[in-house]
Amino acid sequence: MQAINAEKLADIFHQDYGSRAAVFSAPGRVNLIGEHTDYNDGFVLPSAIGFYAHVAVAPRPDRKLVFRSTGFAQAFEADLSETPKKLGEWCDYVLGVAVQLGKAGVRVSGANILVHGEVPIGAGLSSSAALEVASAMAFLHLAKAEMPMKQVAKLCQRAENEFVGAHVGIMDQFVSCHGRKDNAVMLDCRSLDYELVPIPESVKFVICNTMVKHELSGGEYNVRREQCEAGVQILAKAYPEVRALRDVSVGQLEAQRREMPELIYKRCLHVVQENDRVVETVQRLRGGDMELVGQLMGESHASLRDLYEVSCAELDAMVESAQGLPGFIGGRMTGGGFGGCTVNLVEEADAAEFAEKIAERYHGKVGIAPNVYVCSAADGAGAE
Repeated sequence: MQAINAEKLADIFHQDYGSRAAVFSAPGRVNLIGEHTDYNDGFVLPSAIGFYAHVAVAPRPDRKLVFRSTGFAQAFEADLSETPKKLGEWCDYVLGVAVQLGKAGVRVSGANILVHGEVPIGAGLSSSAALEVASAMAFLHLAKAEMPMKQVAKLCQRAENEFVGAHVGIMDQFVSCHGRKDNAVMLDCRSLDYELVPIPESVKFVICNTMVKHELSGGEYNVRREQCEAGVQILAKAYPEVRALRDVSVGQLEAQRREMPELIYKRCLHVVQENDRVVETVQRLRGGDMELVGQLMGESHASLRDLYEVSCAELDAMVESAQGLPGFIGGRMTGGGFGGCTVNLVEEADAAEFAEKIAERYHGKVGIAPNVYVCSAADGAGAE
């Protein structure tokens, strides 16, 4: 969706509600490497991107929340003096945050709310987490309350888990809170310790939306989690210190290979090696070795395709379409899989041409015109 500045959104709010608003924003994200490691207590390397969810808010004298969006015609209401229930609409992400803040002891006042989203919906770039985090900042402002950003991320995750009903990990909300311009975020999903990892100024992210999302994605995601847990149970018999695949080395996994079904072994091998790839990618980025960063991204995609089996024909076609194009450093599928996006690191001077050429190649392979976004690492949530 088109970007608009805070002043313009405040003007639209004034036209809709007749009062002045404060505006807060939070970004979407792309994960550079570290896929399906988050729910295994592992490492991820996401970056906030320059597409934001914006929430304009002003208090009401009652305890009603009134929701409007620049992207949807229908308005919605919820009354906080009663037990709020899901409405089955986009506003559930905002309402869920209000409910969780109430549980955390923050009194959420009634409010008029106007949302404007720039993060492409359904592309796997975390439009929901961006909306949740921006909403949390808005409600905290109205309540004149403060909360550490790690706690904001956890609260927004709970809103999506418990109110919306999507069992997501912490990565999306965390990087929406903690993103920093020109940096990726190396996150330990167990401890929530993190470090900023500089992205070279000469490198752009080119995110390519395959425009497909296969129906088996949700069910298969849960199956993969169960397969990883089955592997942990087997490995813990030999290594009592193992609580998650994060605790397992490749050597330990190989030593127990005969004790587990081949399919479980393959799933575990992906996760164990992917954690190693995240750590090495951080080292290579810090050392400026972009060629090896690109190689590690390629290895990640092959592992997701062959060992974890969450790629699909369209994602593979998009990854293949990037090969040999000017400025290409490396690329892979990003997100849960079975469709969605690939992420590519591309030299800035070649990014526009790369975007044009990869779209042509992909369309030629699968007959679908993709959406392609050129962006950079961006700052996390805040007031505008």
